[in-house]
Amino acid sequence: MKYRIEKDTMGEVQVPADKYWGAQTERSRNNFKIGPSGSMPKEIIEGFAYLKKAAAYANYDLGVLPIEKRDAIAAVCDEILQGKLDDQFPLVIWQTGSGTQSNMNVNEVIANRAQVLKGFEIGEGEQFIKANDDVNKSQSSNDTFPTGMHIAAYKMVVETTIPGVEKLHATLAKKATEYKDVVKIGRTHLMDATPLTLGQEISGYAAQLAFGLKALKNTLAHLSEIALGGTAVGTGLNTPKGYDVKVAEYIAQFTNHPFVTAENKFEALAAHDAIVETHGALKQLAVSLNKIANDVRMLASGPRSGIGEIHIPENEPGSSIMPGKVNPTQCEALTMVCAQVIGNDMAIAVGGMQGHYELNVFKPVMAANFLQSAQLLGDACVSFDEHCAQGIEPNHKRIKELVDNSLMLVTALNTKIGYYKAAEIAQTAHKNGTTLKEEAVRLGYVTPEDFDAWVKPEDMV
Repeated sequence: MKYRIEKDTMGEVQVPADKYWGAQTERSRNNFKIGPSGSMPKEIIEGFAYLKKAAAYANYDLGVLPIEKRDAIAAVCDEILQGKLDDQFPLVIWQTGSGTQSNMNVNEVIANRAQVLKGFEIGEGEQFIKANDDVNKSQSSNDTFPTGMHIAAYKMVVETTIPGVEKLHATLAKKATEYKDVVKIGRTHLMDATPLTLGQEISGYAAQLAFGLKALKNTLAHLSEIALGGTAVGTGLNTPKGYDVKVAEYIAQFTNHPFVTAENKFEALAAHDAIVETHGALKQLAVSLNKIANDVRMLASGPRSGIGEIHIPENEPGSSIMPGKVNPTQCEALTMVCAQVIGNDMAIAVGGMQGHYELNVFKPVMAANFLQSAQLLGDACVSFDEHCAQGIEPNHKRIKELVDNSLMLVTALNTKIGYYKAAEIAQTAHKNGTTLKEEAVRLGYVTPEDFDAWVKPEDMV
């Protein structure tokens, strides 16, 4: 491999000649060989591209950056957003907690790529654009990384998570209406309970997702606040007047999302409560989705020795040894995603606690866990919707069999003969393996005609 010599404040560093990154990136690449190379999420790099372009425009507008440098920086940022430079970001999540090396990785790539676009070799003569003095102008890693976090997180939530959950919610709401008259037995404590309709049961699932979506959307205002303009500790040192508002306006323009400058930059740098808050809503959705997927899994269990009240799509063979076996794989995938999201929430909570004085130093791990959760939830909801929820159908024969055989229909007699006599009927029928009607009449508590008139599952829902 051919190398070139790059310099930083600590001296000379050999860098692969065909790469655009510089000395600080190379130092980090060699000092943090933890996990797979390039594990810093692509969405964070894209967030940096948006903010570096916005910073260049704001700096030009405020008279501290020439237009040719603005346009050169913007051109490289556009290349990053187009995915043309994906192989230039080799750094891992497990680095400095401020993300300084990833900020410099982006700065160095932009500067060196701009040099090449200008027609020069990297390092040839006076560098056209300097990583620190131009690309990083009016910025610090301490305000750029949290800004990149918020851009990436907000975009993932509104472009992937919310649409995915809304898609599944729409299907469940439709099923709730479609099956509103299908009377089935209810269950509490996993034991027989009074009847309800399949539509009512599914309506609970739809309501859970509606509340989860509301909670998630309620966090977006805080998440839309960006730290850029706070520089090192929140004071905005080395920024021109009005920079923080203007750079936020450009980020909003370039991303087409309503980003605004953080009202308090000290909070935006030293704490990441917005990330904790939004991920808390993602955790709420994970809890809801886990319940929904498990209910579907159990209601569809069988096909002959389980509950079997609903049919779900049969998507692939379920066993390498048992011929004809089909498993509820979408339920399993979704619940595994939920487990991951709930685990990620703990990492994010611990990360959010690491705000020491003026800086939180767990930024990369918080960002990576958040983005994984948001994408997994959105993708899993779409998969579950398309390959399971849309195909849910009632097994009418099995539903009727279980309703007719349930002892808890006796609850309808409470107001007619009293709780204790009704309980005696149910317990005797269970002991003798007989029906409620048989025992109610034998015990002399009701006539056959009264039983038929009072114990109607369709009137109990």
